[in-house]
Amino acid sequence: MKSSDLMQSFKRRGANNYHPLPIVLSRGEGATVWDVEGKSYLDFLSCYSALNFGHQHPKIIQALRTQLEKLAICSRAFHSEALCLFAEKITAVCGFDKVLAMNTGTEAVETAIKLARKWGYLKKMVPSDQANIIVMENNFHGRTVTVVSFSSEPLYRKDFGPFTPGFSSVPFGDISRLEASITDHTVAVLLEPIQAEAGILLPPTGYLKKVRELCQKKNVLMILDEIQTGMARTGSNFCYELHDAKPDVLILGKSLGGGVLALSAVLASTDVMDVIEPGEHGSTFGGNPLASAVGVEALSVMVADKMAEKASQIGKVSMQALRAKPLPGVREIRGSGALIGIELEPQLGGARRYCERLAANGVLCKETHEHVIRIAPPLMISTQELERGLDQILEVLNS
Repeated sequence: MKSSDLMQSFKRRGANNYHPLPIVLSRGEGATVWDVEGKSYLDFLSCYSALNFGHQHPKIIQALRTQLEKLAICSRAFHSEALCLFAEKITAVCGFDKVLAMNTGTEAVETAIKLARKWGYLKKMVPSDQANIIVMENNFHGRTVTVVSFSSEPLYRKDFGPFTPGFSSVPFGDISRLEASITDHTVAVLLEPIQAEAGILLPPTGYLKKVRELCQKKNVLMILDEIQTGMARTGSNFCYELHDAKPDVLILGKSLGGGVLALSAVLASTDVMDVIEPGEHGSTFGGNPLASAVGVEALSVMVADKMAEKASQIGKVSMQALRAKPLPGVREIRGSGALIGIELEPQLGGARRYCERLAANGVLCKETHEHVIRIAPPLMISTQELERGLDQILEVLNS
């Protein structure tokens, strides 16, 4: 079927919960994808960082196939070899005592929320049902009812109430407001090191380290959502390493699944993780053998192939090219490693039309927060592919 026929079919049968560019992709390899007509595109979105290691990475695909032929799914009523190996691998790479494996990123966020609340009741002795978690304005942690309960984006909340209580928000980057908001009932501060969905918003210099110090001083858990920034995307294996701000609880997802499966994880110390007892939390597919084997290989690829160094180099090349000359209508170019945002002046009419023109020229990007073009290519992209994509971006922005 042609792209137009497939899109029309989906319009009739599929839910209208996304607004994709008018392209129907059929296959991918490395940093390149092809539509059903055979036209090729450079992938400069990486599925919001789920494809840090590119499409169909051969080592990850081999790990998937090997495990698929052995054992794909088993109940958590039993141990699985793959999950045991995954737990060993991820705790060693990340430097935490324990892990709780889930599937999607928002499931991992919900897990961290439950973990923080119970820790607050058992360890901090917060009165029952009075725990409060402080979040940041303009956050994005998923779209479950509890998570949108503390979103500041009206689109995510309208007509979805009533909402879950127990959250308060402060401006991202304002350490004074954060400190003033902490009470005896505060059990955690939940934040992203970079607010990707909000337009690639970076914190002020030293902010994350101050959050770390404040949480320690006030006996509050620091929970860092690195679902999009983790796994080498920002120029270090984990973004917090760039800021010397190791959290109490680390949330990972997206590229932890190697670009082939949904896999997320919550990591913490033994003191925090052990408040959860059998039967209190879980998931049928969480930590399944197939995803666990893929997660082990994804972590191995990240380390062995020095993906963080590649992300750093992508960032340097991209920033040098994008900032070489003033670009008409561009308000700011910001980012860390291979996560870059190009913010356009509002009078230009939004970033989507630029992304549509880029797609017509063979480069796939996506607008975020209406006026920002997100640049996030796979970390294994070649220099030639990167420069070709950047040339197209500059051509579109200059035209």
